[in-house]
Amino acid sequence: MTLELDLRADAMACLKAAIAAVEPESLTMDFLRQHPECIVNPGRLVIVAIGKAAATMTRGAVHGIRDLRSTHDLTGALIAPTDDVDSLEQWLSAKGLPTSQGLEVFGGGHPMPNLEGVRGARAIHTLAGELEVSDTLLCLISGGGSALMTLPPDAVTLTEMQSTTQTLLQAGANIHQLNSVRKHLDLLKGGRLAQVASPARVVALVLSDVVGDPLDVIASGPVTADRTTYRDAIDTLRQFAVWDIIPAAVRDHLERGNDGNTPESPKPGAACFDRVETHVIGSNRLAADAARATAERRGYATQLLTTCLTGEAREVGHMLASIGQQIVTREEPLSAPACIVAAGETTVSVRGGGVGGRNQEVALGAALALDENPVSESILITSMGTDGIDGPTDAAGAWSTGTTLPRARQLGLDAARALADNDAYPFFRALDDLIITGATGTNVMDIALVLVGTKT
Repeated sequence: MTLELDLRADAMACLKAAIAAVEPESLTMDFLRQHPECIVNPGRLVIVAIGKAAATMTRGAVHGIRDLRSTHDLTGALIAPTDDVDSLEQWLSAKGLPTSQGLEVFGGGHPMPNLEGVRGARAIHTLAGELEVSDTLLCLISGGGSALMTLPPDAVTLTEMQSTTQTLLQAGANIHQLNSVRKHLDLLKGGRLAQVASPARVVALVLSDVVGDPLDVIASGPVTADRTTYRDAIDTLRQFAVWDIIPAAVRDHLERGNDGNTPESPKPGAACFDRVETHVIGSNRLAADAARATAERRGYATQLLTTCLTGEAREVGHMLASIGQQIVTREEPLSAPACIVAAGETTVSVRGGGVGGRNQEVALGAALALDENPVSESILITSMGTDGIDGPTDAAGAWSTGTTLPRARQLGLDAARALADNDAYPFFRALDDLIITGATGTNVMDIALVLVGTKT
C-alpha cells in the first residue's frame, strides 16, 4: 500500500502542475503586456469574455489593460459559469469597475444553456453591433463558451436548443459534431460575432479546449470563419438517428438554411474577417509538458504519449492500462519508475442512467483491465478534467490501481455493472478514489497519466 500511496501523491503533484501551467489570469495578462499593439487603438475598447475561464481571463485582461491604457471607459459583457459571477463582480468593483457602469457579468449554463446566458449573448450582440471602425473588440474565449453564450434565432426557443443539445450529448456526439449543429442554431457562433462587429478590429485570445486547437470549433468559433454548413448540421443529426426526435422548430430552421432561405454562417474569405486576429494563449500541450516535468523531478522516466487523445472513454482506459502493463513486463516504452502523459478529450456514449463523467469512465475502464493482470500492483492510471469538473459531478476525475477492484468486491461493488450503467461516480466515491479539486478556473481538456512504480 505504501507504493500505491506514493504513486497517488506523485500523480496529484503532476496534475496540480498541469493546472497551474494553464492558469488563465497569468496567461492573459502576460500576453497583453507582451503585445500592447492588441489593445492600443484610437477608439473604444470593448471586452467580451465567454467560457469556463471567463472570470480569470477577465482579471488578467484588466491587469494587462491598466498597464497600457485607461480603463475608466471600459465596457463589455462577460458570460461566466454561474458560480463565478459573484466573485467576479466583487473583484471588478474592488478594481473601480462596478458592473453597473461598464462591464456587465452574466451567469451562463453548462453544459445546458440557460436564460441568463441568452441575456448575456444578447448584450454581446448589441455591444458588437454598435462598434465603429476605430474601435477594438477584445474577445476572451475559453472552453464551455458554446453553451454559456447562446443566442438562438427567433424561430427556435431556448428550450428547443436545450433539448437538441441534450439529445446530441446523450448520443455521444463529439465536440466537432455538436458544434456543427450549434453554429447553425445561433446568431453569434460560427463567425457571426465577427460579422456583427465588422468593421471594428477584433482581437481574440483563446484558451483551447479542443484537440488540435481548431479555432472554428473552440466555443463554436464566434469570430472564426465556419467551414461547416446547414447540410453538415442536418447530416450530423441524421448520423446519430435523432433527426426525427429533435424539436420540429429546429428541423424547420435547419432545412430553411439548407434551402438558402436563411443566411449561411460566414465562410473563409469573407470580408468580416479582414480585421480579425486570433491568438491561442493556452492549450493542453502546456499542461502536459508541466505534468511531465514534474514527474521527471520526482524521479520518473517520462514520455508524452499524445496531446490528441480521443475515443470512447472506457476503451481509452483499457489502452492506458495496457501501456502500464507493458512497462512492467517488457520495460517498453520505458523502464520503471515511469510516467506516461496523455492529453485530449474522450467521449462517452450514454447507455445507462447512472452518474459519472468521461474521466471517471477512463479510470473505471482501466480498473477492469488492471484486474485481469497480476502485474498491475505497481500501476496507477488517472484521468481528470483540467476544469475540475467531470460530467454532472463535483469530481474532476478518478484514479485506479491494481487494488481498485479487489477493494470494490469487498464492498460489494460491481465494476462491470457500474460501467454498463455509466455509473462511475458512486463506484469511485465508495472507494474514496475520486479526484476532487473544485472548479479550477481554466479548461484545456483532460490530462491522463500512467504511473508505474517500483517496489523498492
